[in-house]
Amino acid sequence: MVRRLPAETPRATSVGAPVVAPEPGSPANDWYSFGWGPVVRRGGGTREIRLTAFTAICALLTLAGCKPVGPNYNRPGYTAPAAYKETGAASVVPPQNPAGGAWQPANPSDGMLKGKWWEIYQDPQLNSLEERVDSTNVQLKQALETYQAARDQVEATRANLYPTVSGSIGATPEQLSKNEPMFNKANATIYNDLTLGAQASWEPDFWGHVRRGVEQARANAQASAADAANIALTLHAELAADYFAMRGLDSQDKLLSDTVADLEKQLELTQNRLKGGVATEVDVDQARTQLETIRAQLVDVGVARAQYEHAIGTIANYDLSQFSIPPSPLDGELPKIPIGVPTQLLERRPDIATAERQTAAANAQIGIAVSAFYPNITLSGSAGFQSTNPGTWIQGPSSFWTLGAEAAELLFDAGQRRALTSEARHAYDAQADAYRNTIFQAFEDVEDQLAALRVLEQESTVEQGAVAAAQRSFDVSNARYKGGVTSYLEVLTAEQTLLQNQVNAISIESRQYAASVGLVRSLGGGWDVTQLPK
Repeated sequence: MVRRLPAETPRATSVGAPVVAPEPGSPANDWYSFGWGPVVRRGGGTREIRLTAFTAICALLTLAGCKPVGPNYNRPGYTAPAAYKETGAASVVPPQNPAGGAWQPANPSDGMLKGKWWEIYQDPQLNSLEERVDSTNVQLKQALETYQAARDQVEATRANLYPTVSGSIGATPEQLSKNEPMFNKANATIYNDLTLGAQASWEPDFWGHVRRGVEQARANAQASAADAANIALTLHAELAADYFAMRGLDSQDKLLSDTVADLEKQLELTQNRLKGGVATEVDVDQARTQLETIRAQLVDVGVARAQYEHAIGTIANYDLSQFSIPPSPLDGELPKIPIGVPTQLLERRPDIATAERQTAAANAQIGIAVSAFYPNITLSGSAGFQSTNPGTWIQGPSSFWTLGAEAAELLFDAGQRRALTSEARHAYDAQADAYRNTIFQAFEDVEDQLAALRVLEQESTVEQGAVAAAQRSFDVSNARYKGGVTSYLEVLTAEQTLLQNQVNAISIESRQYAASVGLVRSLGGGWDVTQLPK
């Protein structure tokens, strides 16, 4: 800070010593000191001190542009496998082997789903539900607000790179005590102190403390944006999975409703045969028991369907008292999903991007900790007008100014800075391991969904054969019963077997849709790191 001192003030040079402007009319041997530098004598005017101050400030500005202390960030290494193990399902489109047999680097979006991935299922009802999620879901809105707050933190941290300037104005009437020591009756006892000034202070970022802070805040903001993308992906996938599970229940509902209609006819036939003397009471009771059992299963399906409908309405932020989805049994074929090459997964999963950005933030914290070992240097100054008379307030003789620089270094902290730096390094190592673990889990997730699609496809083929065989068995048993050559127990057994296999086939189809949605989610749903804010 620069301060104007009276001529009798003793001369001294010290860290943080002021730069002093001469009193008007003072002798030519007035002196100045700037920061921690030597005393500067001047021979009149202010040219020399201005040149010295300008040179010092330029040197400080140059130093402020130096490389920040601490390690620069490099993304932790991970070697992805050359290909996925599980690619045997018909609904999976593996990448084609390029000419020459060598994989070429690919962009994150090459050969992958884009944008509204749920449209690949070609279901208008699903599309309309999914469209509401981004604009209405409260959980997603919360995540987006968290990102906005993190983005504002970047701006707040970056502001520390620049000086702070403030202004002040004051008018203070004062009265001197007539009983104070050395009171002079010739002097006025009441006077005004009128001030108008501005103050500026700047701590140049010599060691990169602020720049590392900006780097950390930016990485945290990007991690927050990736978090929001991951929540959106999870919500869209959960809605789609619940929707197809509900449609699977609609298929079961239709099957059980048709079975109930058939069993009602079977019961009526058995009762007629009892009247004709070709059936027994046992046959009638067995037919009625089977009918009521299936009716109970039909009611149970209705309970589960209502729960899925409520879950879908909640994700899409509907008023549940006014929300309903008309029944629609599963039909059609599973869409084909391109999986790309494994190296692309690192760029397509928002949870991986979150972990990677958190690792970058942890690395920046090391630089922040290291910068504490270096001195803090502050430049400050003030200027304005001060007078006791409003008429002479804004005049040249009423002006004042100060300039100064101060350096402060912590000399002893009992090892605190060293411990904090070590803590930051260990935190970075831990976050780097968390990043790699997230990658491991992502590949496991993809392989699990691919395996599920492959196995369920095989199971579906086998189950369809079982359904066909059970249907033939039931038709033969029913014909034998109507011809009077077998008991109703044979029909009942064949019918139960057929129904169980039909329910199993529907369940497998529902699980295939769930695995399909799970695969889309595990591949990132068409998201990639290029969508992260800069």
